Amino acid sequence: MPEPIPSPAAADPVPPKRLPVLLRRSWYGLNQAFRQRIAHLDLTPDQFSILRWLIEGDPQGLTQRALTDLMASDPNTITSILSRMEKNRLIVRAPHEQDKRANRVKVQPAGRRMFEKGRKVAMGLQEQILAALPANRREKFLEELETIANSCAKIAGKDVV
Repeated sequence: MPEPIPSPAAADPVPPKRLPVLLRRSWYGLNQAFRQRIAHLDLTPDQFSILRWLIEGDPQGLTQRALTDLMASDPNTITSILSRMEKNRLIVRAPHEQDKRANRVKVQPAGRRMFEKGRKVAMGLQEQILAALPANRREKFLEELETIANSCAKIAGKDVV
């Protein structure tokens, strides 16, 4: 009977740190913590992200296609999220002035107010998470994480946002 081949983790007493695993754990923990902290606002992390993209983006609004790309999601999911947001009067969709197949999505005053409430929560959570690092390393960590994010986007053939 042949001997079993040990798994790499079993052969190495200290398993290697793996970027995908660490990024996923970080993202999942951050997303869950943010979701819990904004639940009282009746807002989801995805809705907050859409509001952020709209507020930071083109003042005339963004197309649903642009939001789909920015959110790294699929069109059906974004359409569903936007429908809920429109029902709650956070955003409005209007026909694109040049492309009749597209809609422009614009943030409404209620959406701006909701974003500001969520932003306060997000900034507090960021401070709490970054407190795990010495104060003099936090900005450098964010710069390096941005470099990693840009590298991932480039390798995937996506424009850097």
